Amino acid sequence: MSNRRSAGIVLYRLRQGRIEVLLAHPGGPFFGRADAGNWSIPKGEPSPDEVDMEVTARREFEEETGHRVPAGPLVDLGTVKQKGGKVVYAWAAEGDLDPAKATSNTFSFEWPPFSGRMKTYPEIDRVEWFAPEEARRRIKQAQAPLLDRLEVAVAKPGASGAPGDP
Repeated sequence: MSNRRSAGIVLYRLRQGRIEVLLAHPGGPFFGRADAGNWSIPKGEPSPDEVDMEVTARREFEEETGHRVPAGPLVDLGTVKQKGGKVVYAWAAEGDLDPAKATSNTFSFEWPPFSGRMKTYPEIDRVEWFAPEEARRRIKQAQAPLLDRLEVAVAKPGASGAPGDP
C-alpha cells in the first residue's frame, strides 16, 4: 500500500452564476497529446519538512501556476485516493487567473530514453478554465469527486459567491 501524499488547490470562479474550475495539464514528453482523463488540480507532494498539507497545497499551486493562492478562506474538500494509491488532499479557493500568464516550475528528464540527453520540461504545460461538466471529462477520474464537493460547498448558503448570499 502506498503512503504517498499530495496536496492541491481547486481554484474556481463564478461566470454568469456558473462555476468554472482551473485545471492543469501535465508537461513532459508523455502527455503532450493526452487530454481526457489526464488533467489535474494543481498539486504536488510535500517536502520532507512539511507536515501541514495546506501549506503544501499553497506552495504547489504557486510553483505550478506562477501565482499565489488568492487571499481569503479556503474550503476543505477532503481527500481522494488515486489509482496508484496516492492520497490527494484538496482545498478550494475562489479567484481568477489568466491562463496565458501562468508559468510552471520545470523538471529534467532523459529524452529520448537511453539517449543520455537530458531535456527540461515544465511540470504543467498549460492551465485552462472549464465548466464542471467539461472538467469532469478532462480530470483524472479519481479527482472528479473534488468537483462534486466544490459544487456542494459553493451552493451552501453563506459560501463565497453562493446563491442567497447578501
